[in-house]
Amino acid sequence: MRKAVRQASKAASFKDASEDLSDLLDVAISPSHLQRLAERIGREWSAARDADLAALRQDQLARDYAEAAATAAVALDGGRYQTRAAAAGPGVTEPAWRETKVACCLTLAAPPRPGRDPQPQPPSKFLDRKAVDRLATEFRANRSPGGPRAAKGERPARRPRRAKRRRRVSRQRVRTVVATTQDNEAFGWQVAAEVQRRGLDRAKRKACLGDGSKAIWALFELHLLAAGFIGILDFVHLLVHLYAAACAAEGKGTDAAWALYEQWLCWAWSGQVLLLLGALRAVQARLGAAPPGCAEDDPRQIVADVLGYVGNNKGRMDYARYRQEGLPISSAPVESVIKQLNRRVKGTEKFWLTGGAEAILQVRAAYLSEDGRAERYWSRPRPYARAVGGGRLGRRSRAH
Repeated sequence: MRKAVRQASKAASFKDASEDLSDLLDVAISPSHLQRLAERIGREWSAARDADLAALRQDQLARDYAEAAATAAVALDGGRYQTRAAAAGPGVTEPAWRETKVACCLTLAAPPRPGRDPQPQPPSKFLDRKAVDRLATEFRANRSPGGPRAAKGERPARRPRRAKRRRRVSRQRVRTVVATTQDNEAFGWQVAAEVQRRGLDRAKRKACLGDGSKAIWALFELHLLAAGFIGILDFVHLLVHLYAAACAAEGKGTDAAWALYEQWLCWAWSGQVLLLLGALRAVQARLGAAPPGCAEDDPRQIVADVLGYVGNNKGRMDYARYRQEGLPISSAPVESVIKQLNRRVKGTEKFWLTGGAEAILQVRAAYLSEDGRAERYWSRPRPYARAVGGGRLGRRSRAH
């Protein structure tokens, strides 16, 4: 049953999981029955999570770690999934895209370097024209609900092979994952419970990373600010916005646009936010204010949006100081987790009932966590209920 549930939460679909179990274990379990098994376990693990939330509200949630980490980070972001109407019979009724909310909670091995920026120059990939343009294109594509999709007959461009180089030793120690389809208020309490359970609030240095979403920073102010977390705007999101504004100001693909982007990027990397804001205001004054109702891709609207984005997040852009303190400036870990969650729940042909998606997310998040959470959940006493009829889990018969 453990193997069946794990594979049902990891494979791209219940059908794929059923075929995997048949080929690898010679065990025949139908896709529909795998779904029932995985969702049952997911509901049980959701109940365990909710019990932790109740204990947190009563100030009785136990900490799992006696010693606080030196450096901790919580990265927040969201994924996508599709829902359909319940009790509407066969087929898909009232399809709609919804958001999953995801937190990646990390402990890090990153000693501070006071008074010295360990990386005063931006990484070379942020100053590579092709790489930046590709990153901006992927960013725009991922903003659409269905995700990136190549045009008919179009093949994605192959990336040139790079010479092999030594892999950098990861600074990451332990990762745990919180994921839900519930609203932002419920998600905030789930993150708070995870932070207290792991003792991340007692770390000497701690950061919360996110994009410019108001919901993320509202959660931060409610649950993490008082605990001493530092809010940091994800640098890659900022980079993409600056590139868009430079292209709007000087024309996409021009040398002038690239030179403007390079200057803005260097100011942002070193935390010179006032210079950046001044330059954006100068461009806005040259182009003129965006008229009401203008298109999203109007250069005036793009520059206005980026100016607002930087202005709203200027207190979260002191990147030189963050690097000196050993804090991360990228939310890449949560982006990686979301890709793995999206592989399971997101798809143009996947339509979930809300309870089913929530249950699968709990199982997948437990297996993506590196603190033995899935094993602890399995070790708890479970309510007995017959999972299958007689002989349903017998060995798959083979023709000879």
